[in-house]
Amino acid sequence: MSEEVASNQSPRKRLGADERREEIIRVTLELAAKQGVDDVTTQDMAQAMGVTQGAVFRHFPSKNAIWLAVMQWVRDRLMSVLTRAAAQGHDPLDALQRMFFAHIDFIAGHPAIPRVLMSEHLHGRSTALRQLVIEIMLGYEAKIAGLLADAQAQGLARADLDAHAAATLYIGMIQGLVLQTSILRGQRTLAAEAARTFPVFLQAVRPPSTQGTPR
Repeated sequence: MSEEVASNQSPRKRLGADERREEIIRVTLELAAKQGVDDVTTQDMAQAMGVTQGAVFRHFPSKNAIWLAVMQWVRDRLMSVLTRAAAQGHDPLDALQRMFFAHIDFIAGHPAIPRVLMSEHLHGRSTALRQLVIEIMLGYEAKIAGLLADAQAQGLARADLDAHAAATLYIGMIQGLVLQTSILRGQRTLAAEAARTFPVFLQAVRPPSTQGTPR
């Protein structure tokens, strides 16, 4: 069955089910970046794609299902990006640095993602979505803590470092930079602030004997 086309739109190329679901997810993120997560409606999604709301609901049973699919998309893409970045590291700290800047680049390309992750509106409406966000955060934290523990084992990180606390700080740096650059839009860039901030984190986790050692 062909999808309905909104009356004020020209006919669109027919897409397969997976392609249309991907388009809905992409459009939802774009709309969230422009107008905020809470204000995105299925009518907005349909209008942006040039189809009717009925066409949107043929691919997702509810608005909550769309947001859950969005978050699953974010999880899969982000984890893939981070895994590739870490694999290129020469040692655990280099892997952490590559992950950090890969994450920053990912957010720069998808600015709505932090809003979706932190939206109390969405979390309150969907237990499944909230649980997925928790799993993403805890999994990410565990990966960072694991790399820090590996760095300790190799003498690259201080022996008294609390790896889990440092992992929380690592994630907090990213969240803080996103918030800061969002507020100071036009005055500071995410990439520039990340480049200034991460060396401070590295200096804090390295053993005192290696402070100031060039990488």
